[in-house]
Amino acid sequence: MRGLLCWPLATLLLLLQPWETQQQPAGPKCHTGPLDLVFVIDSSRSVRPFEFETMRQFLVGLLRSLDVGLNATRVGVIQYSSQVQSVFPLGAFSRREDMERAIRALVPLAQGTMTGLAIQYAMNVAFSEAEGARPPKERVPRVAVIVTDGRPQDRVAEVAAQARARGIEIYAVGVQRADVGSLRAMASPPLDKHVFLVESFDLIQEFGLQFQGRLCAIDHCSSGNHSCEHECVSTLGGPRCRCREGHVLLPDGRTCQVRDLCNGVDHGCEFQCVSEGLSYRCLCPEGRRLQADGRSCLRCREGHVDLVLLVDGSKSVRPQNFELVKRFVNQIVDFLDVSPEGTRIGLVQFSSRVRTEFPLGRYGTAAEVKQAVMAVEYMERGTMTGLALRHMVEHSFSEAQGARPRALNVPRVGLVFTDGRSQDDISVWAARAKEEGIVMYAVGVGKAVEEELREIASEPAELHVSYSPDFSTMTHLLENLKGSICPEEGISAGTELRSLCECESLVEFQGRTLGALESLTQNLAQLTARLEDLENQLANKK
Repeated sequence: MRGLLCWPLATLLLLLQPWETQQQPAGPKCHTGPLDLVFVIDSSRSVRPFEFETMRQFLVGLLRSLDVGLNATRVGVIQYSSQVQSVFPLGAFSRREDMERAIRALVPLAQGTMTGLAIQYAMNVAFSEAEGARPPKERVPRVAVIVTDGRPQDRVAEVAAQARARGIEIYAVGVQRADVGSLRAMASPPLDKHVFLVESFDLIQEFGLQFQGRLCAIDHCSSGNHSCEHECVSTLGGPRCRCREGHVLLPDGRTCQVRDLCNGVDHGCEFQCVSEGLSYRCLCPEGRRLQADGRSCLRCREGHVDLVLLVDGSKSVRPQNFELVKRFVNQIVDFLDVSPEGTRIGLVQFSSRVRTEFPLGRYGTAAEVKQAVMAVEYMERGTMTGLALRHMVEHSFSEAQGARPRALNVPRVGLVFTDGRSQDDISVWAARAKEEGIVMYAVGVGKAVEEELREIASEPAELHVSYSPDFSTMTHLLENLKGSICPEEGISAGTELRSLCECESLVEFQGRTLGALESLTQNLAQLTARLEDLENQLANKK
C-alpha cells in the first residue's frame, strides 16, 4: 500500500501547486470512449468543513480533465452519511459548468458513515437507465469512485461484490482515518490498481492524477495479447474479456461457455442455482446452510431464540408504509426456525401507548406468525419509544407471555423498528434492557435519529444498528439482520440450550423415579401378603 504513495520528485513538486491551477487546460487532456462515472462521496460528521471543501475542489478539478458529454463521459455524484443523497444523476448535465455549479452548492449531511447503503444506492439507482446510465447492451463501462475517511458502520463486502458482479468497476479511495480492510473489500481487482490510501485530504490529488492517467490510457485490447475467446474490452483497470450473448465467462477470464446450465435442467434448488463449468450447484442465503440433499436449505441452525419485535405505529409512519413494515417483519420471520422448541416470536406495537399484538408463546409456526402480523391494525398517534422499551422489559420476556425460563439459557433478542425521534426518554429502559441480558437491535427509517438508535442497540453498534432512508428501500437491511441475528453458527453460538437431564433437572428426575420405585415396592409387598393369606386359607380348607 505504501507503494501507492511513492512519487517521483517532479510529481511531488507538481502537487505543491493548487489543485485547480493544475487542472486548467483549454479543453480535456484526453478523449476517452463512452463512460458512466459516479462519484460516491463521504460527507459524514467526521469529515471536517475544510476537508470537505478540499474534496469539493478535488471533484471540480477532476471534472476539468474529463471528456464530458452525453456521448462521451457521463458523470453523476452522490453523497452519503447515515442516508444517501443524489447531488446530480448521470443524465442530468452534459456541460461541465453545470456540474461544477451543483458541486459548489453541495451541503454535507454530517451524520454517520453508511457506506454499504451508499453502494446499494449506486448499484440500484445511480447506475439505472432512469438516472441516465446507458443500457447494458451498449456495453458502456460503469465506474464508481468511493471516497471515504472512516470505517463503515454497516456491511460493505456483500453489497460491493453484488455491484462488481453487475459490471461496476469500483475504485476505493481512503483518506487519513479510512479502514484499509474495508477499502479492499469494496474495490475491484486487481486491488493495487483500485485501492488508494492518502494521508490527508490535502493530498487527494494523488489519486486524481493516477485516475486521470487511467482514463487517458492506451487501448489495452489493441495489442492483441489479451487471448479473449470472444471479445476484449478496455477498462480503466486493464483489458477484460467479454462473451457474446448467451455465453458466460469461465474462471480463467478468457474462455466463454454457453450460459447457465441452471436454466436448462430441473435443478430443484430451494434458493439459488449456480453454474460451474459443465455442472451446477445449489446455494443458500446467508444464515442458512445447504442440507445433505444438496438442494434444500436449513434455517437458523442454532435457532433457539426468544425474539420480541417492537414496531413503531406512530402517525408519521403512515398507513401505506406500515403495510411495508409488516411485510419486512415477515421477511425476518422467513429466515428464522419458528417453533416452540426453536425461535419464538412476539410482536408489540407502540405509538402514544403500547399494545402487545401477540406474545412469545402464542404461535408455533412461521405461517401462523406471518398471518398474525398481516392482521395487525395501525395505531397512529405519537412515538413513545421509552414506554415501549419498558413494556418489553417488564412484560414481553416474562414466562407468563411465553418466554422460556432463564435457566435454559435461551437468548433473548429485542428488535426496535422506528421512523422518528422518541417523544419520551429512552435512556433508562434502553440501559435496563441490556442489563437484563436482552440483545438489542435498532432499525431506523427516514427521520430516525442515529443517536437514539445507537443508545437502544447493543454493542458494537455497527452490528446492531441498521438504517434505510425510506420504507421502499429498507429490504436491503435484511442482509445485515440475517448476518447478525442468524450468523453461520447461529445466534446461540457460545451458549447451550440447557439439557433437561442436567443438574437440578437430573436430581428432580432421580427423586421422582425413586419415589415411584418406593411406591411400587410397597404395592408389591401388600400384594405378596394377600397372596400368602389366600394360600393359607386354601390349605386350611383342605
